[in-house]
Amino acid sequence: MSAPDIASDAVERLRVELDERSYDILVGPGLIARAGAELLPLMRRRQAVIVTDETVARHHLAPLRDSLAAHDIATHAIVLPPGEGTKDLAHFGRLVDDILACGVERGTMLVALGGGVVGDICGFAAATLLRGIDFAQIPTTLLAQVDSSVGGKTAINTSAGKNLLGAFYQPRLVLADTTSLATLPGREVRAGYGEIVKYGLIRDAEFYEWLEAEGGAVCDLEAAALTRAVLVSCRMKAAIVAADERETGDRALLNFGHTFGHALEAATGFGDRLLHGEAVALGMVLAFDFAVRLGLASGQDAHRVRRHIAAAGLPTELAAAGLSGGDADRLLHHMSKDKKVRDGRITLILPRRIGDVFEMRDAPVEELRRFLDAAG
Repeated sequence: MSAPDIASDAVERLRVELDERSYDILVGPGLIARAGAELLPLMRRRQAVIVTDETVARHHLAPLRDSLAAHDIATHAIVLPPGEGTKDLAHFGRLVDDILACGVERGTMLVALGGGVVGDICGFAAATLLRGIDFAQIPTTLLAQVDSSVGGKTAINTSAGKNLLGAFYQPRLVLADTTSLATLPGREVRAGYGEIVKYGLIRDAEFYEWLEAEGGAVCDLEAAALTRAVLVSCRMKAAIVAADERETGDRALLNFGHTFGHALEAATGFGDRLLHGEAVALGMVLAFDFAVRLGLASGQDAHRVRRHIAAAGLPTELAAAGLSGGDADRLLHHMSKDKKVRDGRITLILPRRIGDVFEMRDAPVEELRRFLDAAG
């Protein structure tokens, strides 16, 4: 296993090395209560605007405000509706107006308290308000802790597709409080687990083997297994981002499962019918199956991945999302709008084997259509 043994009550600190934009990721229990102490040294003004959603606010807003107040940091809170539907232009416009109404200056820090939706929309607001103000990520979902809070991708959705309006903009700090995950529904935990599996599949076969044995413990939020899974995921993403901040090379491999997954999300309306992590999990199954069809990967590996994802309670068939082979053209349409499209050609991240994926820049569209037709 690529991570050292970790005490379940320890807070671990990782560094994302990006020269003057470098920052720390802290992983462990009790970090919301420590937020004031961790954020204050990074603040240019003792003022923070917390952006969260209604669900997260019920559990974590008061403890965060108390922590900041204990360090004489003035706070304002903006509470958004929960769900992917919030990550659109209309909500973004209202959010930036509400932030500006707080009397912010360039020294004000935005604090994203929540899952990937909150982190994305708050980060994009930080990137654009006053031509850029500081922000911090306090991710409260497993998916956000292992993926979306790290790396500086900020975005909102448009009618044309997911995450098509955004910016690369790094946070000043990421506080991944593992105890905050206890408030999550089991479905949300499993969705986050799909992103953890991705890290093993793209670059670390040993980690994937560990997940096959300990994935149940991770999904049950057993402290030692959970902390190890989050740390390994964050460490891998931090290394990839440090080497390729703007996705011109290996960072594209982090999109494994996402071209299929984003199309699945668009086809199901970006709602509760298919959560992002569920879409990525199903997308990874489809990527393995398509690679087998092209003679690039073994059926044995594809079966092994399908079995593990199914055992985690994640979808492995289009039917689980209410889709079928009859939706092939619709899925292809959404895939053609993906950010990775080059010169009108669909780019896919496909596996050679577990722990080894590559970028196919000109996926055979007719073969892909036939594959999706059969996948239903």
